[in-house]
Amino acid sequence: MNWDQIKGNWKQMTGAIKENWGKLTDDEIQQAEGNYDQLVGKIQERYGIGKAEAKRQVDEFTAGR
Repeated sequence: MNWDQIKGNWKQMTGAIKENWGKLTDDEIQQAEGNYDQLVGKIQERYGIGKAEAKRQVDEFTAGR
């Protein structure tokens, strides 16, 4: 699934995002609102990882959808 599809189905994707990144709060997921960079930033902050690793995780997540 590409990012445009995820953005279009954001409300449906929030459950899968929460499963994948359980440390993210519902508010953080809602704040990202389908924005790739914001989701990457939230994952970076919450998990204490670098931007490249957060992007890799999000890209892997989207490839599996």
